[in-house]
Parts: sequence; C-alpha cells; structure tokens
Amino acid sequence: MDTKQYRYRDDNFKIKQAPTFVQDSSDELKKIKKQIKKNLKHIRKAQKKMYARRHYGVLVVFQAMDAAGKDSMIAHIFSGVNPVGFKVANFKQPTSQELRHDYLWRINKELPLRGDIGVFNRSYYEDVLVSRVHPELILNSNLPEISSLADVNDHFFKKRYQDIREYEKYLTRNGYVVLKFFLHISKEEQKRRFLARIDTPEKNWKFSSADIRERQYWDQYQTAYEKAIKATATKENPWYVIPSDDKWYSRLIVSDILTKRLEKLPLAYPTLSPAEQAKLGAARQELLNENK
Repeated sequence: MDTKQYRYRDDNFKIKQAPTFVQDSSDELKKIKKQIKKNLKHIRKAQKKMYARRHYGVLVVFQAMDAAGKDSMIAHIFSGVNPVGFKVANFKQPTSQELRHDYLWRINKELPLRGDIGVFNRSYYEDVLVSRVHPELILNSNLPEISSLADVNDHFFKKRYQDIREYEKYLTRNGYVVLKFFLHISKEEQKRRFLARIDTPEKNWKFSSADIRERQYWDQYQTAYEKAIKATATKENPWYVIPSDDKWYSRLIVSDILTKRLEKLPLAYPTLSPAEQAKLGAARQELLNENK
C-alpha cells in the first residue's frame, strides 16, 4: 500500500483538500482484515526486538474530532502487543495541579520507556487545538504576560508550535520514533456516529452532551487542525492525515504506516559476549545434571 499520499512533511497542508473517505471496506473486508492481521504480526515481532534491546522507544499520537474512532483504532492496532512493553495515556482537561506546571510536564510523565511502545490518546497538541478554539482556557494557566484573551493571539500559538517542534526533535535525538496521526472524518459521518450512540442502548454510555456543544465549533476546530499540522509537520516528524469515515480502511492505513516505520529501525536481539555465552552453557549443563 502506498501511504505517502497521507504524509505531510511541511506546511503544504489544506484540510479541505484532505479526503475523509477513500473507499468502502465492505467489498474487500476479508482482504483488509487479513492484511491488518499480517501487519499486526510484524508489529509484535518488532516490539519483541525493541523491548529486548532497549535502544528505541515508539510514541504514537492520535488526534481527531470526537467519534473519529481513536479508541477502537488503538484497541485493534495494538491488540497483540505484549502489555509489559506497552502503555496508553489519555489526556483530558488539565487538572489544577497540572495547570501549575508547564503544559508539557504531564506529557513527560507519560512517555514510554525506551524499548516500549506508548500511545497518546490525544496529546500535547490539545494545547494548540482546544485552547485555540477556546482561548479562555489559557488564562487558567496563570502564565506571565498572559492576562487577557488579547494576549492569546497568533504570536502566542506560533511560539507553542515552535515548542512542539523542538520537543519532538528532542525526543527523536533521545531514541524515540514519533508517529502522529490525525484521524480525519467528515461532519456528516460524525453526525451519523453520534446518532448511533444515542439510538443504540449499549452505546449510550459513549455519548456526552459536550460532544454536541463542541460540534458547534466544527469550523474553528478544522482551522485549528490545519494550522497546527502546517506548523508542526516536518521531514523528521511528519503528520499522517488518515481518511477515517470508514473505520476498517483507516485501520489498514495506520497499521501499514506503523509496520513500515518499525521495519526501518535497525532492530535486533542483543548478542551475548563470550563470557555471557559461557554462563549460559554452564547453566544449561547444571539443569541437565539435575537428579542424576
């Protein structure tokens, strides 16, 4: 699968030109599920080598509008990885304690160890997305020189974009692979999924009145995403904008991108020194000599 069409490495991104739908998966569902299963097998193998060597860590960031399928994406793509070397962090509205720190403080606490795969279900990008749509939230941080909404302007967010670019460079220099996915759905598809949550009893728990309230800001969020992706898509840490109106097809794309990226890493199991090999031989012989 050619996934380059979904990759953005510079400021050449226009959200209205990015598709939310590629094809209906129903006609080729068996074939798609088979390929996803194959990709997941490669991801599991790569994770084992990565965990054993402890040189690299992988950070997978998922951002999306509500009901785009982040939770189900994570559940499917990472269903077979070893939980010992895997963690998911969900970022909600900052707590009062978190607001007393810099906005990346709570992020650093949740970074995966090198050797592990970490997933951010929403991330530090919330601080240039939600806060761009609702700039009054920035005032809660009590930042110096930010005393009114007029201070939360384009210049303020330009500096935050720079923070994020530098932060991701820092992570890369320290052995982390950063993969950023925006699950892109249409407004009509979001409406369909919200209605399904309301009309299906076993899905009622997923629905929140806040979802409808935030939907009123659809255009503002689309603008915020476009600006954030344009400002933080780099050659080293690109964005992947995934058409997500069809969940199975989006899972295929994401699993394929993750598989190919892991395959590029020089992963291998650690090799033992002659002294360590000798200890293995001695341990083996000791086991064989038991009960003789």
